[in-house]
Amino acid sequence: MSSLSRDEVARVAELARIDLSPEHVDKLAGELAVIVTAIEKVSTVATADVPATSHPLPLTNVFREDVPVAPLTQEAALSGAPAQEDGRFLVPQILGEE
Repeated sequence: MSSLSRDEVARVAELARIDLSPEHVDKLAGELAVIVTAIEKVSTVATADVPATSHPLPLTNVFREDVPVAPLTQEAALSGAPAQEDGRFLVPQILGEE
């Protein structure tokens, strides 16, 4: 991997329609050089005998089994409601509509 030149940084900024001053282009070129160097170091560490991982520890599903059960009856669903009318929850009107 090679370092990004000042001209390459300016070209990418232009393509992204980002207006950068010459000072910012110089600063970004230096910062991107540090990032490229870090990526080169990581690339040298990775070997063919190390499997690719997305997480350092194995993950397991913590959800319970999806077992169908009988649904609530209308009476059971409304049993804890503070108010009900005609088999439905009764709530205060918040809009001036009928």
